[in-house]
Formats: sequence, structure tokens, C-alpha cells
Amino acid sequence: MSISVNLLARRLVDGAARLETLLLPPRCLVCEAPGRPGLDLCTACHDALPWLGAACPGCAEPMPGAGAGAGGRARVRCDQCLQTPWPLDTVLAALRYAPPVDRLLPRFKFHQDLAAGRVLAALMAAAIGDRLGPALHPTVLVPVPLHRSRLRARGYDQAAQLSGLLARQLGLPRQSLLRRVVATAPQSELDAPARRCNLRGAFACRRTPPPHVVLVDDVMTTGATLRAAAGALRRAGAQRVDAWVCARAVRDN
Repeated sequence: MSISVNLLARRLVDGAARLETLLLPPRCLVCEAPGRPGLDLCTACHDALPWLGAACPGCAEPMPGAGAGAGGRARVRCDQCLQTPWPLDTVLAALRYAPPVDRLLPRFKFHQDLAAGRVLAALMAAAIGDRLGPALHPTVLVPVPLHRSRLRARGYDQAAQLSGLLARQLGLPRQSLLRRVVATAPQSELDAPARRCNLRGAFACRRTPPPHVVLVDDVMTTGATLRAAAGALRRAGAQRVDAWVCARAVRDN
């Protein structure tokens, strides 16, 4: 019986990963202690991670007073989401952007630390996989893309890497349906209103998306990037757009 190229490639990658585990036992990327089986985090650092907990299902802003439903999600949306609907149906975030996540994510994003990326994807898959039900199970994962000029400067696209790892761990398909058509200024240099203006018309769809799409990105701060990407997917025909992010930057109270 013939084996497809994709299946053969997957088996080769799985074999290489098992060999790497045998030759290089897991070691904690935070404190350098021996890691948990199959994860470059020790038990102490894993247990101390800043999991997001109960949060608004519309924007992933923590809502500790609202009570939690299945998977740690708040049962109701925050006032801002109720007053200002936006093109995302649901946002799921695994962690708060706090220590040690605020060190691991920049290592992955700006320094091509693929070991950090694998850890973050595993944490994301563990947190989000527990919350998936029929309504949240997507047709396809779609990374939020970089503009080609920033991709050339940075050398790789962290959202594409993260979505690939996540798709593999959750057994979901991934497609690069979006392209960034405007080379925008870095969002980190702008306030919330300027971020929204900066991203106007920044994304376009390569082709008609399937009915249910999940955007994947590393960090959500104001949500402007996800909002702009979701708008492009909606205009192209997507009926439902969710977002999964590794970490949520929490507003100061």
C-alpha cells in the first residue's frame, strides 16, 4: 500500500522528535532544571504559569468576578464587548502575558527560539483543547500573517510557526488564507485608537474562506490586529471567525 507524501513526512518528523527526546532530555527553558516528560518546562515552573482563568469569551479580558463556565471561560461577556460588537465570535487565550511568558514569547518571536515555540504551542494546545466543543471546533486554523517586508527582516513568521505546531497537536488543518497587503507601523509603538487606524485595509484574503475560521496569533493586546484580520475574512465570506492566542496582555485596573 502506498504511503502519501504528507503521511511519510509526518512519520519522519515524529521519528526525529522521538530521537531528539532520547538524545536531548527535556530541560526547563525558565530555570534549566530537568523538564517534564516531553516538555521543556520543569514541574515547578509549569505549575507557576500565569494561566488566564475566567475571561470574557468575546475578548479574553479576565473577568474573575463573573464566575467560570467550562474550560475556565466566563459565562458572560464584558461591558465593552456588549456595547461594541466586533467581527470575532470568540477569543480564547491560554495565558496572561506575564512572567515567564513575557520572556518566552519574545525569544520565540524575535530570536527564532523554536524550543520556546514548541513549549508555548504545547501549553496553548493543552489549554484550548480542553475547551473545544462542537461550536468551537473550526474548519481551519489561519495564522495572522506578517507583511513580506517584515518577514524578510525578521526571517520567519511566528504566527505561522505557532499555528503549524498547534494544528499538528490538535489534529486540525491549517491554511494561509490571509495576506498582509499594507506594511503597517509596529503596533507596539501606537496607542489603541492609532492601532485601529494603522491596520485599516491591512489584510486581504487569498481565496474564499470556509464557513468557520480560527485566527492564530501569539499575543493579543488591544485586539486591533485580530479585528482587522477577522474583518477581511468576514468580507470574503467567512460565517464565523474565532481567535486563539497564546497570551493576553491584561489591561491595568
